[in-house]
Amino acid sequence: MKSDSYDNVVTSSDTGAPREAWGARSLGRSALQPVNRGARLVTQHPHVMANYGRLEINIVRGEGCRLYDESGNAYLDMVAGIAVCALGHAHPRIARAVAEQAATLVHVSNLVHYEPTGTLADRLAELAGFDAVFFCNSGAEANEAAIKLARKHAWRRGEKERNVILSAKGSFHGRTMGALAATDNPKYHEGFEPLPRGFRHVAFNDLAALDGAITEHTAAFLIEPVQGESGVVPATREYLLEARRLCTQRGALLIFDEIQCGMGRLGRLFAHQFFDVLPDSLTLAKSLANGLPIGALIVRGEAASSLKPGDHGTTFGGSPVPAAAALEHLKIREILDLDTHVEAMGALLLAELRQIAAEFPAVFDEPRGFGLMLGLPVREPHAASAFVPHGLDNGLLINAAGRNTLRFVPPLIINADEIREALQRLRATIAVTLA
Repeated sequence: MKSDSYDNVVTSSDTGAPREAWGARSLGRSALQPVNRGARLVTQHPHVMANYGRLEINIVRGEGCRLYDESGNAYLDMVAGIAVCALGHAHPRIARAVAEQAATLVHVSNLVHYEPTGTLADRLAELAGFDAVFFCNSGAEANEAAIKLARKHAWRRGEKERNVILSAKGSFHGRTMGALAATDNPKYHEGFEPLPRGFRHVAFNDLAALDGAITEHTAAFLIEPVQGESGVVPATREYLLEARRLCTQRGALLIFDEIQCGMGRLGRLFAHQFFDVLPDSLTLAKSLANGLPIGALIVRGEAASSLKPGDHGTTFGGSPVPAAAALEHLKIREILDLDTHVEAMGALLLAELRQIAAEFPAVFDEPRGFGLMLGLPVREPHAASAFVPHGLDNGLLINAAGRNTLRFVPPLIINADEIREALQRLRATIAVTLA
């Protein structure tokens, strides 16, 4: 661990893994007792729009890798707000950074330069080896910006017919109209047609199909290096390398959607570093500010200067408070050497999930993924979604993703004891679900 003035940084005794001290109260292993949520079920609040299929619990606080409901029940969190809370819940250093920034400057608008947003842009560009950063509020907005950048870049080069955005089958890039058109999932399209024109989809991990899909009309190939919503399905390095070669050869931009798989989740800060394939731009959001709303489009080369004043914008993107949280996140992950930690914990979780698959071969297929972004495929006729409510009853928060898969994206600070506990709770969940 690097020396630094940060206090409260400790090391777990069994693994040497970095760990933040959360305060006087221990967050050690809880007794593996079923959760008693009582007879009262949490139902939809009458004034909250019912566009989410929510679980029947009401979470009131979080701490480290655990969430707590209004009855005081604890849940070991293997979802992290869907790959958002990389440093866990209520991290004291993030809370301090947010409070200090909120007491200094909350908002000023893009009419002026302001901090700490400029410093955050410098740091992200330096870490990625890129040239420019556009800040927004979410992953969908980051992908919308990437789409607009790709088309504007071609237009500025005089290639007005180069306007097609290519993305992969099985992809998920967001729910705004442009990002939705890039998303290949009919269930998200239903009722929202007609979608914007100029979007095409190509088979994922199919080199021959990719060769035929990238043409003189392709402005960009937008791809998730690991498809998250589709059930944690990684691209092969060969596919990403071929995408890089074809985009370079045919004049298209290569854009990596790292919204879920970036920011250290694979064991490297950026997914492109994990695969060792360099895109022209990448998009970030989710865990960038450990739960505060911020997204980013990071660009290198000629394309970095394609957007001019008036071409694109946002009122709140990169506001000082989430920017301060993001900067603190970057500092903490360096102090804790989180990449090394994620590699070790990811290997442990993968081994444990492989054991589960071996114990229940009629129920589960071989797990897939990298680092702390792993999926456990469920064999039909079993349904991944059936395990989720029983997980709550066993003090475990898990998530069902596409392709009938249980998705595991816990806080990156999770330690070995918590992973072993999660798997004990998962075994109890499986037993009840299959009973």
